[in-house]
Amino acid sequence: MIVGVGIDVVDIARFVRQVERTPRLVDRLFGDGERGLPAASLAARFAAKEAVAKALGAPVGLRWTDVVVVREDGGRPRVEVSGTVAARAAELGVERFHLSLSHDAGIASAMVVAEGA
Repeated sequence: MIVGVGIDVVDIARFVRQVERTPRLVDRLFGDGERGLPAASLAARFAAKEAVAKALGAPVGLRWTDVVVVREDGGRPRVEVSGTVAARAAELGVERFHLSLSHDAGIASAMVVAEGA
């Protein structure tokens, strides 16, 4: 059963400008394994975090670092949740997330499906 769907797009150049203006933003948004990636990859991961929040109903109080995008051995992106995000997912009965990322022509995008039993 689909519990929620979220989609987000990020203008990569705008994202880079924001990070340059506020360097600590990277620490507030990304986990250890995400920091240091190219700008387009960070923008896509930020879009994924937004998409996860939307799939969960965009409740107040979710921590950005409680959503981490990791790569499986074959390169497929996967969402890992903890803390505030895991708690909200459990409250809604979410058992797994499906994630698609893309970045092209200056835009990064992410689509998330939250699935339950």
